[in-house]
Amino acid sequence: MAITTTHPEPGVTVVTVDAPPVNALTVRGWFDLARAITAAGENPDSHVVVLRAEGRGFNAGVDIKEIQADPGYGALIGANQGCAAAFAAVYDCAVPVVAAVHGFCLGGGIGLVGNADVVVAADDATFALPEVDRGALGAATHLARLVPQHLMRVLYYTAGTVDAHQLHHHGSVYRVVPPSELDGAALEVARVIAAKDTRVIRAAKQAINGIDVQPVHRSYRFEQGFTFELNLAGVSDGARQQFLDGKGQ
Repeated sequence: MAITTTHPEPGVTVVTVDAPPVNALTVRGWFDLARAITAAGENPDSHVVVLRAEGRGFNAGVDIKEIQADPGYGALIGANQGCAAAFAAVYDCAVPVVAAVHGFCLGGGIGLVGNADVVVAADDATFALPEVDRGALGAATHLARLVPQHLMRVLYYTAGTVDAHQLHHHGSVYRVVPPSELDGAALEVARVIAAKDTRVIRAAKQAINGIDVQPVHRSYRFEQGFTFELNLAGVSDGARQQFLDGKGQ
């Protein structure tokens, strides 16, 4: 598993996730991603960050095998804290974050994309929160930033899927392009941002976050509290095991 940072052109920092086979991140992976995004924003030479992934899809959420292998709650607590850290790193990054999404974007992937400033997607990209099928809750906060309220609710309750074109219709995806053009499209919008006075753009990021109507950090942690309740009640362990055994949704 690797989180790499590159600088393909002036002002643009690219953070790439490559965690085969499906970019489901371990506890360490989530914290590594958080640190990479934060460091990119703190670098004065970074004017914009592009968050992208290699492999079959953008992100498949947490590593359920790691959580299920822990007889206690250490891995679960670590995953919750790691996700919160990574989502916050995107939202609080000192410069705008452009998410380049291909393939599947599930669970924690929704948290990353929902907190990004700009979303560019390949036309094969799909978005879903399968949390209820895994005995967990979370990232409704971020799904609500991508779709209208009632659509968010039905997608959450049913673990349903929407595609990039539907999100483009709702205005949350800026552009939809063929997979082969995704990196170029993300760099194109990043290049425009990078050309601006970074002092103004950094101030703009703070200002936009400051007038946001949704307290994303607090509301996400509130959701996670119910995940702990479900675990303590014994609901989540069985749901995760069904998924690993191939019997889940």
